[in-house]
Amino acid sequence: MEISVMGRRVGYDERGQGTPLVLIHGFPLNRMIWEAQWEGLSDVAHVIAPDLRGFGESEMIDAPTEVSTYADDVRELLDALGIHEPAIIAGHSMGGYVAMAYLRRYPQHVAGLVLTTTKATADTMEGKAGRDKNIGVAKEKGADAIAEGMLPKVFSPKTYESNPELVAQAKRIMQSASVPGIVGALSAMRDRPDSTGTLLEFSQPTLIVAGADDALMSAADQENMKQAARNSTLVTLPNAGHLAPMEQPEAYNNAVTEFLATLKS
Repeated sequence: MEISVMGRRVGYDERGQGTPLVLIHGFPLNRMIWEAQWEGLSDVAHVIAPDLRGFGESEMIDAPTEVSTYADDVRELLDALGIHEPAIIAGHSMGGYVAMAYLRRYPQHVAGLVLTTTKATADTMEGKAGRDKNIGVAKEKGADAIAEGMLPKVFSPKTYESNPELVAQAKRIMQSASVPGIVGALSAMRDRPDSTGTLLEFSQPTLIVAGADDALMSAADQENMKQAARNSTLVTLPNAGHLAPMEQPEAYNNAVTEFLATLKS
Protein backbone atom coordinates (compact mmCIF):
# COMPACT_ATOMS: atom_id res chain seq x y z
CA MET A 1 0.00 0.00 0.00
CA GLU A 2 0.98 3.61 -0.47
CA ILE A 3 -0.05 6.84 1.22
CA SER A 4 0.96 10.48 0.86
CA VAL A 5 2.41 11.78 4.11
CA MET A 6 3.41 15.46 4.29
CA GLY A 7 3.53 15.44 0.50
CA ARG A 8 5.86 12.44 0.37
CA ARG A 9 4.96 8.95 -0.93
CA VAL A 10 5.27 6.27 1.74
CA GLY A 11 4.97 2.53 1.19
CA TYR A 12 3.60 0.42 4.03
CA ASP A 13 1.64 -2.68 4.96
CA GLU A 14 -1.05 -2.79 7.62
CA ARG A 15 -2.72 -5.92 8.99
CA GLY A 16 -4.71 -7.01 12.01
CA GLN A 17 -6.31 -5.26 14.97
CA GLY A 18 -5.49 -4.49 18.56
CA THR A 19 -2.29 -3.06 19.99
CA PRO A 20 -0.31 -1.20 17.30
CA LEU A 21 2.97 -2.95 16.48
CA VAL A 22 5.25 -0.90 14.23
CA LEU A 23 7.95 -2.89 12.39
CA ILE A 24 10.91 -0.77 11.23
CA HIS A 25 13.30 -2.48 8.81
CA GLY A 26 17.08 -2.39 8.76
CA PHE A 27 19.66 -1.34 6.16
CA PRO A 28 19.68 -1.55 3.14
CA LEU A 29 16.35 -3.33 3.24
CA ASN A 30 12.64 -2.55 3.12
CA ARG A 31 9.40 -3.67 4.73
CA MET A 32 9.41 -6.99 2.86
CA ILE A 33 11.78 -8.44 5.47
CA TRP A 34 8.73 -8.42 7.78
CA GLU A 35 6.37 -10.36 5.51
CA ALA A 36 6.33 -13.39 7.82
CA GLN A 37 5.63 -11.07 10.75
CA TRP A 38 2.69 -9.16 9.33
CA GLU A 39 1.24 -12.52 8.27
CA GLY A 40 2.05 -14.32 11.52
CA LEU A 41 1.38 -11.56 14.06
CA SER A 42 -1.73 -9.95 12.59
CA ASP A 43 -3.95 -12.10 14.80
CA VAL A 44 -2.37 -10.70 17.98
CA ALA A 45 -1.61 -7.08 17.01
CA HIS A 46 -2.34 -4.24 14.60
CA VAL A 47 0.82 -4.55 12.51
CA ILE A 48 2.16 -1.56 10.58
CA ALA A 49 5.33 -2.03 8.50
CA PRO A 50 6.58 1.10 6.69
CA ASP A 51 9.32 1.53 4.12
CA LEU A 52 11.84 4.09 5.36
CA ARG A 53 12.51 6.98 2.99
CA GLY A 54 14.60 5.93 0.00
CA PHE A 55 13.76 2.23 0.44
CA GLY A 56 10.99 0.07 -0.99
CA GLU A 57 8.12 2.22 -2.18
CA SER A 58 8.93 5.25 -0.02
CA GLU A 59 10.11 8.40 -1.70
CA MET A 60 13.48 9.93 -0.82
CA ILE A 61 13.69 13.62 -0.06
CA ASP A 62 16.88 15.47 -0.98
CA ALA A 63 17.67 16.73 2.50
CA PRO A 64 20.05 15.90 5.38
CA THR A 65 18.98 12.68 7.09
CA GLU A 66 19.40 11.76 10.75
CA VAL A 67 18.01 8.80 12.68
CA SER A 68 15.53 11.27 14.19
CA THR A 69 14.35 12.06 10.63
CA TYR A 70 13.19 8.47 10.22
CA ALA A 71 11.58 8.57 13.66
CA ASP A 72 9.62 11.66 12.63
CA ASP A 73 8.60 9.87 9.42
CA VAL A 74 7.18 7.00 11.47
CA ARG A 75 5.23 9.37 13.72
CA GLU A 76 3.84 11.26 10.70
CA LEU A 77 2.73 7.98 9.10
CA LEU A 78 0.95 6.83 12.26
CA ASP A 79 -0.78 10.20 12.51
CA ALA A 80 -1.85 9.90 8.87
CA LEU A 81 -3.27 6.45 9.60
CA GLY A 82 -5.15 7.74 12.63
CA ILE A 83 -3.08 5.75 15.12
CA HIS A 84 -2.58 7.92 18.19
CA GLU A 85 -2.44 5.40 21.03
CA PRO A 86 0.92 4.20 22.38
CA ALA A 87 2.45 1.51 20.15
CA ILE A 88 4.99 -1.26 20.40
CA ILE A 89 7.93 0.01 18.35
CA ALA A 90 9.99 -2.80 16.85
CA GLY A 91 13.21 -2.16 14.96
CA HIS A 92 15.66 -4.40 13.16
CA SER A 93 19.30 -3.27 13.00
CA MET A 94 19.15 0.32 11.69
CA GLY A 95 15.44 0.14 12.49
CA GLY A 96 16.48 -0.37 16.10
CA TYR A 97 18.40 2.91 15.99
CA VAL A 98 15.25 4.52 14.63
CA ALA A 99 13.12 2.90 17.34
CA MET A 100 15.36 4.33 20.05
CA ALA A 101 15.29 7.75 18.37
CA TYR A 102 11.48 7.48 18.28
CA LEU A 103 11.52 6.76 22.01
CA ARG A 104 13.61 9.89 22.64
CA ARG A 105 11.27 12.08 20.61
CA TYR A 106 7.88 10.53 21.36
CA PRO A 107 8.11 8.70 24.71
CA GLN A 108 4.40 9.16 25.35
CA HIS A 109 3.66 7.17 22.19
CA VAL A 110 5.74 4.09 23.17
CA ALA A 111 4.10 1.21 25.04
CA GLY A 112 7.08 -1.10 24.58
CA LEU A 113 10.14 -1.82 22.46
CA VAL A 114 11.29 -4.81 20.42
CA LEU A 115 14.97 -4.41 19.53
CA THR A 116 16.14 -6.99 17.00
CA THR A 117 19.80 -7.62 16.16
CA THR A 118 20.74 -4.03 16.92
CA LYS A 119 22.72 -2.10 19.53
CA ALA A 120 22.41 1.05 21.62
CA THR A 121 25.94 2.38 21.29
CA ALA A 122 27.13 4.88 18.68
CA ASP A 123 29.58 4.04 15.90
CA THR A 124 33.25 3.79 16.78
CA MET A 125 35.75 5.77 14.72
CA GLU A 126 36.40 2.57 12.75
CA GLY A 127 32.68 2.15 12.22
CA LYS A 128 32.32 5.73 11.00
CA ALA A 129 35.16 5.17 8.53
CA GLY A 130 33.36 2.08 7.26
CA ARG A 131 30.17 4.07 6.68
CA ASP A 132 32.11 6.67 4.70
CA LYS A 133 33.74 3.96 2.63
CA ASN A 134 30.35 2.43 1.81
CA ILE A 135 28.97 5.85 0.88
CA GLY A 136 31.73 6.02 -1.73
CA VAL A 137 30.94 2.49 -2.93
CA ALA A 138 27.23 3.28 -3.26
CA LYS A 139 27.87 6.47 -5.20
CA GLU A 140 30.36 4.80 -7.53
CA LYS A 141 28.90 1.32 -8.00
CA GLY A 142 25.29 1.48 -6.79
CA ALA A 143 23.08 -0.73 -4.64
CA ASP A 144 24.32 -3.96 -6.24
CA ALA A 145 27.80 -3.46 -4.80
CA ILE A 146 26.40 -2.74 -1.33
CA ALA A 147 24.29 -5.91 -1.52
CA GLU A 148 27.23 -8.04 -2.60
CA GLY A 149 29.30 -6.78 0.30
CA MET A 150 26.63 -7.32 2.92
CA LEU A 151 24.98 -10.61 1.96
CA PRO A 152 27.58 -12.98 3.45
CA LYS A 153 27.45 -11.05 6.74
CA VAL A 154 23.72 -10.96 7.39
CA PHE A 155 22.91 -14.68 7.48
CA SER A 156 24.01 -17.49 9.72
CA PRO A 157 26.44 -19.80 7.91
CA LYS A 158 23.79 -22.54 7.89
CA THR A 159 21.19 -20.28 6.24
CA TYR A 160 23.66 -18.90 3.71
CA GLU A 161 24.67 -22.38 2.60
CA SER A 162 21.34 -24.21 2.76
CA ASN A 163 18.69 -21.62 1.83
CA PRO A 164 19.66 -20.00 -1.50
CA GLU A 165 16.09 -18.82 -2.11
CA LEU A 166 16.09 -16.73 1.06
CA VAL A 167 19.53 -15.35 0.25
CA ALA A 168 18.34 -14.42 -3.24
CA GLN A 169 15.26 -12.74 -1.78
CA ALA A 170 17.37 -10.62 0.55
CA LYS A 171 19.67 -9.72 -2.33
CA ARG A 172 16.74 -8.51 -4.43
CA ILE A 173 15.48 -6.39 -1.55
CA MET A 174 18.93 -4.80 -1.08
CA GLN A 175 19.38 -4.19 -4.78
CA SER A 176 16.08 -2.33 -4.94
CA ALA A 177 17.29 0.40 -2.57
CA SER A 178 17.90 3.82 -4.08
CA VAL A 179 21.42 5.24 -3.94
CA PRO A 180 20.19 8.45 -2.24
CA GLY A 181 18.39 6.28 0.31
CA ILE A 182 21.55 4.25 0.96
CA VAL A 183 23.71 7.36 1.31
CA GLY A 184 21.21 9.04 3.61
CA ALA A 185 20.95 5.95 5.82
CA LEU A 186 24.71 5.47 6.04
CA SER A 187 25.15 9.11 7.02
CA ALA A 188 22.42 8.87 9.64
CA MET A 189 23.88 5.69 11.15
CA ARG A 190 27.39 7.16 11.16
CA ASP A 191 26.28 10.24 13.07
CA ARG A 192 23.70 8.69 15.41
CA PRO A 193 24.02 9.31 19.15
CA ASP A 194 24.56 6.71 21.83
CA SER A 195 21.13 5.49 22.96
CA THR A 196 22.20 3.75 26.16
CA GLY A 197 20.90 6.65 28.24
CA THR A 198 17.59 6.50 26.40
CA LEU A 199 17.16 2.87 27.44
CA LEU A 200 18.22 3.62 31.02
CA GLU A 201 15.33 6.08 31.31
CA PHE A 202 12.77 3.70 29.77
CA SER A 203 10.64 1.74 32.23
CA GLN A 204 8.19 0.09 29.84
CA PRO A 205 8.73 -3.54 28.71
CA THR A 206 11.49 -4.23 26.18
CA LEU A 207 12.14 -7.39 24.19
CA ILE A 208 15.66 -7.83 22.82
CA VAL A 209 15.98 -10.46 20.09
CA ALA A 210 19.45 -11.64 19.10
CA GLY A 211 20.69 -14.05 16.46
CA ALA A 212 23.05 -16.66 17.87
CA ASP A 213 25.15 -16.41 14.71
CA ASP A 214 24.92 -12.65 14.15
CA ALA A 215 28.24 -11.49 12.69
CA LEU A 216 27.34 -7.78 12.89
CA MET A 217 25.95 -7.37 16.42
CA SER A 218 27.82 -9.06 19.26
CA ALA A 219 26.45 -10.87 22.28
CA ALA A 220 28.00 -8.09 24.36
CA ASP A 221 25.92 -5.53 22.44
CA GLN A 222 22.77 -7.44 23.35
CA GLU A 223 23.73 -7.83 26.99
CA ASN A 224 24.53 -4.12 27.24
CA MET A 225 21.02 -3.27 26.03
CA LYS A 226 19.50 -5.74 28.48
CA GLN A 227 21.39 -4.15 31.37
CA ALA A 228 20.35 -0.65 30.27
CA ALA A 229 16.66 -1.45 29.70
CA ARG A 230 15.76 -2.56 33.20
CA ASN A 231 12.36 -4.00 32.26
CA SER A 232 13.75 -6.20 29.49
CA THR A 233 13.95 -9.76 28.26
CA LEU A 234 16.68 -11.11 26.00
CA VAL A 235 15.86 -13.94 23.59
CA THR A 236 18.62 -15.46 21.44
CA LEU A 237 17.45 -17.40 18.40
CA PRO A 238 19.58 -20.39 17.33
CA ASN A 239 20.59 -20.80 13.68
CA ALA A 240 19.90 -17.12 13.06
CA GLY A 241 22.21 -14.35 11.96
CA HIS A 242 21.55 -10.66 11.49
CA LEU A 243 18.34 -11.29 9.52
CA ALA A 244 16.73 -13.30 12.31
CA PRO A 245 13.10 -12.38 11.45
CA MET A 246 13.58 -13.84 7.95
CA GLU A 247 15.77 -16.78 8.95
CA GLN A 248 13.71 -18.02 11.90
CA PRO A 249 10.27 -16.44 11.39
CA GLU A 250 8.33 -18.91 13.53
CA ALA A 251 10.68 -18.60 16.50
CA TYR A 252 10.77 -14.82 16.09
CA ASN A 253 6.99 -14.56 15.93
CA ASN A 254 6.64 -16.80 18.98
CA ALA A 255 8.99 -14.55 20.96
CA VAL A 256 7.04 -11.41 19.99
CA THR A 257 3.67 -13.09 20.64
CA GLU A 258 4.78 -14.09 24.15
CA PHE A 259 6.05 -10.55 24.73
CA LEU A 260 2.75 -9.04 23.65
CA ALA A 261 0.89 -11.43 25.94
CA THR A 262 2.88 -10.16 28.95
CA LEU A 263 1.77 -6.61 28.16
CA LYS A 264 -1.88 -7.63 28.42
CA SER A 265 -1.53 -9.68 31.60
